[in-house]
Amino acid sequence: MVKLQPLKQQVMVITGASSGIGLVTARMAARHGVRLVLAARNSDALHQLADEINREGGQAVPVPTDVGKLRDMERLAETAMNSFGGFDSWVNNAGISIFGPAYEVSIEDMERMFATTFWGVVYGSRLAAQHFMQRGRAGAIINIGSLFGDRATAIQSTYSAAKHAVHGWTDALRMDLEAAHAPVSVTLIHPGRIDTPYNEHARNYYPQQVAHIGMIYPPEAVAEAILYAAEHPVRDVFVGSQAKAVAVGGAIAPRLMDKVMERYMFATQLTDRPAINDQTNALYRPGYGMQERGSHEGWHRSSSMYVKATKNPALATLATVGAGVALLALISNLSQNGSTDGATQASKVEPIPIHHEEQEQASHLTL
Repeated sequence: MVKLQPLKQQVMVITGASSGIGLVTARMAARHGVRLVLAARNSDALHQLADEINREGGQAVPVPTDVGKLRDMERLAETAMNSFGGFDSWVNNAGISIFGPAYEVSIEDMERMFATTFWGVVYGSRLAAQHFMQRGRAGAIINIGSLFGDRATAIQSTYSAAKHAVHGWTDALRMDLEAAHAPVSVTLIHPGRIDTPYNEHARNYYPQQVAHIGMIYPPEAVAEAILYAAEHPVRDVFVGSQAKAVAVGGAIAPRLMDKVMERYMFATQLTDRPAINDQTNALYRPGYGMQERGSHEGWHRSSSMYVKATKNPALATLATVGAGVALLALISNLSQNGSTDGATQASKVEPIPIHHEEQEQASHLTL
């Protein structure tokens, strides 16, 4: 069993630290005494965050980084070595999405998104693994996956594919490191729908603004999972019953889940607001920073029972029941509303508008 350092003794590298999950994790880690090496493309936001943490008595070093460029990632690792003599945990959090039909998204956009969402994780994981193996002291690699890495969704085909790749890479890396008896813990975080500026930063092919509509978890729940994994070797952490329900449903009834996703994912990803993509699209340039939350609609949860269950096994049964209820609710709604409506909608070439009554119905679903 790999024995990890207490948080207050750790140096942590966080990519995508200028907004959303990365920003919340950095602030929460600093309050636990973690020394931080912060990476993002938005240099101004990154320096602002580091200044904030340092003013409050923490230690943080900003490193403007494009995670899709190997040399930038090597420089990030070198800065951690030069500033703190190394690091104890590496969090591969940076990511970007694309909303659009699979048959319309350009190859150029796909390649750029994979550079950030997949290759950034590969570069970071390899650099961290090499560091831990060379120094011979235990460390943690924490990769941020997605419920859409366990089960693909309509509208976000490229993001789903990249997160599937992240999940596969993480599992393969873990096995190779175990076979080599390396002192490395490898954790995959499976967030559900999280309230971050993820939707504003995404490349959007639709005339409507994209957003999560339904049950939404706070970024603090993901940060809590990350910090737990930094101290405790754990294989997987699901953030939200929806993430577990979608993973289980996709594994045991894939065709049924096709219909579930086709029925609900259009109504729960497209709002009736006009798109703001031109102003905030961060696929090729840094997105705006220092904002933890996005403009999502629905039931905003205060925490995740699944994260609590990971930290307290006594709650595991309750969390499992919650995931089962979430899955049954999806199937029940599908049966009541008909299994072909979504398939018919999904077959349309034109983007699908969402109306207020559909949005109201969608806000009560777990997806």
